[in-house]
Amino acid sequence: MAIRVSVQADDEDECVEGLAKLVDAGFQPTMMPRYMTDGRWMARAVPTAKAPAADGRGPAVSG
Repeated sequence: MAIRVSVQADDEDECVEGLAKLVDAGFQPTMMPRYMTDGRWMARAVPTAKAPAADGRGPAVSG
């Protein structure tokens, strides 16, 4: 199973801020903030080995 998360925002600054929060939580960006044709901003990230599991006990992804 592949886990991906995305940030959708109304403006670039908001999208950058959301992606930064994901990075702080242990995610790695896979798509930097980009303006989409439907007028929204989007960024994507995936978990890294240092991301804690949902229950907080250890890595969510094996390294």
